Amino acid sequence: MERHTVAMHFVSAAVAHLQPAAKERALAVAGIPAHLLDQPNARVPANAYSALWLAVARELDDEFFGLDRRGMKVGSFALICQAVLSCADLDRALKRMLRGFALFLDEVHGELHLEGGDAVVRLTNTISQEDDRRFADETLLILVHGLMCWLAGRRIPLRHVSFRHARPPYAREYTLMYCDDLTFDAPQTAMHFEGRALSLPVSQDTSTLQHFLRTAPQSVFLKYRNEDSWSAQLRRRLRDSVGDAESWPVFEDLAGELRTTPTTLRRRLDREGTSYQTIKDELRSDVAIDYLCNSSMSVDEIAARIGFRDASAFHRAFKRWTGVQPGEYRRRRSMDDSDR
Repeated sequence: MERHTVAMHFVSAAVAHLQPAAKERALAVAGIPAHLLDQPNARVPANAYSALWLAVARELDDEFFGLDRRGMKVGSFALICQAVLSCADLDRALKRMLRGFALFLDEVHGELHLEGGDAVVRLTNTISQEDDRRFADETLLILVHGLMCWLAGRRIPLRHVSFRHARPPYAREYTLMYCDDLTFDAPQTAMHFEGRALSLPVSQDTSTLQHFLRTAPQSVFLKYRNEDSWSAQLRRRLRDSVGDAESWPVFEDLAGELRTTPTTLRRRLDREGTSYQTIKDELRSDVAIDYLCNSSMSVDEIAARIGFRDASAFHRAFKRWTGVQPGEYRRRRSMDDSDR
């Protein structure tokens, strides 16, 4: 079973507008150790980030993290979902969806355009603070794309995504969140997908809406991840290798399995901002974090399970991945859980 994690950047951005006491409460509810905010390389389980999103929304009465001057009161996303269910196809649903977000937000909104064979959602964002403006673009694209995919009952691949902001240090996250064809420092943030997708019928109804909302926001930002990127393909292939240091395939053999050359595969991964070693490390890090949070296995047992024959090597690797030792990660997580 895949164990996805979320980069610490998104955790820090999510709690940026909370007062100290509210921030402490939201992190505790989500089971995220507060000290990880000082570790930019750390990651948290996807379900913890989902719980944090909901906790921040309750603290602020704002489902958009306090980024927009108006605020998107709790329940707004559910109203938008209900409003688009009666649309016959994705074209009408997407236009109504974008109008809905524009009703609840003052400083950021999207418009649908047809450009050649592409449908393009372009964002206008007047938020003055740079970090907030970037996070607002990231969040609105995820909400719009996730809702589009759910309405159609399938993932709608994005052909290209351009961002108004500069390439951030965590840009490799974007290849899973959106697609692997990315542009930065663009005049406008926009996502492109095949125009023919607009004719897809809306396949959801009020009964499926209840389940979707119960599992949101994780059902929005995780279920419809881009699994077609080269890094995602490699990650899927490597899942079975976790737990056996001898079973990691040779890079050249993997390239052959994917019907490409090692040079081409290395170049494609580089374009996505990653490498074979990084993918291996992230996969093992994700599994280790899941075991530390959700199992009673000892640290040494976890080290062996994810392919480290030397426990001390695992301790060094985990410190490099997250900024803290595995025992400290588990201890502080347990302390936070006991305080809830």
